[in-house]
Amino acid sequence: MMKRIVSLIFVLFVFVLSSCSLDDDRPNFYFIPLQVISAELPDSFNLHETYQIKVTYMLPNGCASFEGFDVTPIEQTTRNVVPIGSQFDDPECVEGMGEAESSFNFICLYSETYLFRFWTGENENGEQEYLEIEVPVNP
Repeated sequence: MMKRIVSLIFVLFVFVLSSCSLDDDRPNFYFIPLQVISAELPDSFNLHETYQIKVTYMLPNGCASFEGFDVTPIEQTTRNVVPIGSQFDDPECVEGMGEAESSFNFICLYSETYLFRFWTGENENGEQEYLEIEVPVNP
């Protein structure tokens, strides 16, 4: 009788383990750039102060979510800003665009005017387009 119970437990254990597929190593999401609609910056910066910069961006569908910002220095006081989202592979994804807003902190380190370039997408020729905003630094 004990052998039957142990055998039955072993068979159930093997069945449960074999029903789960660990071979599916495809990612179920990927990262995407999110198009900027608008950005709120102060009229000027003061050196060594921190500012919260608000960005409104477009979520392309219900399977996309905001992950953070990619703020890349291009020159000493030029920054490219791209909101980054994750896009989930879901065949039943809800289509439709929606606006969302997030912010990031920026520390003014240099006394020259800053140029922020917020990514707005690509044009029909595949060229990157940006919303450019200059912010002077108070003396």
